Amino acid sequence: MEDKIQVVLADDHILVRDGIKALLEDEKDIDVVAEASDGLEAMEVMSKISADVLIADIRMPGKTGIEVISSLKNSGAPVHTLVLSMHDSEEYVLQSIDAGADGYLLKGSSKEEFIKAIHTVHSGSKYFSGDISAILLKNYNSPPQQQEPKEEEKSLREEFGITKRENEILSHILDGKNNKEIATELKISKRTAEVHRFNLMKKLDVKNLVELTKKARELDLF
Repeated sequence: MEDKIQVVLADDHILVRDGIKALLEDEKDIDVVAEASDGLEAMEVMSKISADVLIADIRMPGKTGIEVISSLKNSGAPVHTLVLSMHDSEEYVLQSIDAGADGYLLKGSSKEEFIKAIHTVHSGSKYFSGDISAILLKNYNSPPQQQEPKEEEKSLREEFGITKRENEILSHILDGKNNKEIATELKISKRTAEVHRFNLMKKLDVKNLVELTKKARELDLF
């Protein structure tokens, strides 16, 4: 059996830590090896043990989760970091990414997505959920040029089975718009926008919005 993913939890709310532990206790390949109730304790814990993934809240006493992640990255510590926060503000997201966070997940996410995020960052990849990805696309990608698609681009869209509406949704996604903004722009429900986004990711075989925009640009769909 492969070694378990060793996880450290850093959150100043004991109920949150207990909830996360309860959530992970049935996962045979994940083991919570230590906890920290504030940023300073998190730094102390990480200096004493060798963990694979640090799951950290942002707002903690002593040091914020962002400061902890930045310190660990600057020290060259071989640990992957996942922010687990209730805050979806652009400021917190961008500060976390700039500090070196490997992922950002909201506390309202499902268990399945939480487990997926842990495995993804542990493997060395990045994981950003839902509208978090939209924030990254908005800030780290330049807007696509609006122009008539080339014949080869049309062929690629046909090859992947992308419909006219999905193509329209993809255009808005690459503009950095989230589901709510797309729904308003196209006068459709937010749920419909979410379904189209899901279908696009499935057709292009990607896991999140960051991968979706990367593949769309690699294929010159826009």
